[in-house]
Amino acid sequence: MIYELVSKYKDRFLTAILLVAIVGAIFIINNKMVIWSVLGLIFLLSFHESLKLFDIKNDYLYVGATLIWLVAYFLNKPHEIILLLSVGAISYLAYTKELNQKLLYPFLYPSFSILMVYSLYLHHGVISLVWLVVTVAFTDICAFFVGKKFGKTPFSPSSPNKTLEGVIGGVIFGTLFGTIIGSIYVGVISSVVITLFVSIFSVFGDLFESYLKREAEVKDSGNILPGHGGVLDRVDGYLFGVVFLYILLEIR
Repeated sequence: MIYELVSKYKDRFLTAILLVAIVGAIFIINNKMVIWSVLGLIFLLSFHESLKLFDIKNDYLYVGATLIWLVAYFLNKPHEIILLLSVGAISYLAYTKELNQKLLYPFLYPSFSILMVYSLYLHHGVISLVWLVVTVAFTDICAFFVGKKFGKTPFSPSSPNKTLEGVIGGVIFGTLFGTIIGSIYVGVISSVVITLFVSIFSVFGDLFESYLKREAEVKDSGNILPGHGGVLDRVDGYLFGVVFLYILLEIR
């Protein structure tokens, strides 16, 4: 069954292998400038795709996104830029009674979460990024295989191909493998609890992007990654998972 799936989704698996090799090399290098640069590329590509999903045509937003990422390099908690932006936007709305709230959407999704990934690295090191990647990746991969083999019960109308059996299998294996990495950084019990939350909400990160694509009536957010679609199609689970990983590590 695995061989048949690999053959059927050949492009998907070849792209995944290449991405694993690239991410592995970046983690081994473990350099702030390199990680900031790579995350910046992911950020701008994801931002571009989100504009299409939200049906926003405003080139000035790219300038704002670029400036945000440049400033983020010098900050201790880069994700707080979005909080400042939100307060500024609300203040502008209160003063003028005019604001196209839709223009803020790309700065909330995916900008806030990708900035949080960078904050996670700055505060908890590269091991926290490995923890995040292993948890979300195994949740996604195992949900795919378990769903194909045992899936019968639809999980959500936002993503008709997902099954409850696949999601449960993905969360179980994602939590298992993620806990192994997390226990290097925190105790085993803490690792299990944190990883479980990250795994579960990575599923909903994937689901939210599926919802956006259905609303926009597109199959993929882009076509830059053969077999996967766009960058958002590949990082959607991380965008929700990182929020829980960062916050739970901060309050533990």
